[in-house]
Amino acid sequence: MNSAIKVHKLIKIYRTYQKEAGFWGAIKGLAHRRYKETAAANEVSFTVQEGELVGFLGPNGAGKTTVLKMLSGLLYPTRGEASVLGYIPWHRQNDFKRQFALILGQKNQLWWDLPASESLELNRVIYGLDASAAQKTIDELTELLDVRDKLDVMVRELSLGERMKMELIAALLHRPRVLFLDEPTIGLDVVSQKKVREFLREYTSRNRITTLLTSHYMQDIEELCERVIIIDHGRVFFDGALQDIIDRLATHKILTLSRRKGLPQADFAAYGEVLEKSPTEVRLKIARPRIIPASRDLIATLDVDDFTVEDVPIEDIIREVFTEQRNEAGYF
Repeated sequence: MNSAIKVHKLIKIYRTYQKEAGFWGAIKGLAHRRYKETAAANEVSFTVQEGELVGFLGPNGAGKTTVLKMLSGLLYPTRGEASVLGYIPWHRQNDFKRQFALILGQKNQLWWDLPASESLELNRVIYGLDASAAQKTIDELTELLDVRDKLDVMVRELSLGERMKMELIAALLHRPRVLFLDEPTIGLDVVSQKKVREFLREYTSRNRITTLLTSHYMQDIEELCERVIIIDHGRVFFDGALQDIIDRLATHKILTLSRRKGLPQADFAAYGEVLEKSPTEVRLKIARPRIIPASRDLIATLDVDDFTVEDVPIEDIIREVFTEQRNEAGYF
């Protein structure tokens, strides 16, 4: 399988002026300036195969968006190498720009005061697309995203979910081979998030589009990505299967017990960590090796009406990964 994206020791350093407080601090700054260097990307290396959909995870300020902007040619790196479809992104060759799309969840490319159809027509002309071929793509995408009846509505009058769907259509109009998605579902309601996820799963798989996806919604990652790259403080510290993280760090399960007549007094803490407790329900975090005997004992002792056993939420597992990494690096 061919590598669509190759990144080798990519570095991006931002240099910011450190001004001393007060008037004399400003005067001193005229003669001698102090600067602080921050590595937004620090020797980042990874490869993404053609047609692969990879989750790119990290807390705010980790360097995710910086890396995506370098790979799309919006930023020049300080040092390092990268290629996307064989092109060096920051050379910004026209042939390269026709083969990728970047979607920033908090940035709009559609014209606010025009119907979405006119923005799509503008994109068609910019990319030099055949009118009939472009219309065929629009018909296909509006059908998949269920927004055909919104094409002639002013963009400012669309809901946030409808607007994001139109942004996706605009980005995919020229049928890119590589897709960079930065928080594509941010701010959307649950129904719109689900619709966008279903669309991305079907469309990228059917067309073998290489996709790098960042999101703070772990459900996006869990439903779309088998592989994840985790970055923090500009460094990649995990690159592998999402299931590997879950298997390695999901050391506990959540046991929920409920009894309509009310739970009797019991030493729940003896079984595990008490996450929540009410007169009729209790949620316990119990180590995996103890979950079966603890469940058997509690169910028999308390005569419960209902119980569930579930995995620890994946976002908690990822949060634990970040905490461990920062502690090891001495950030705290």
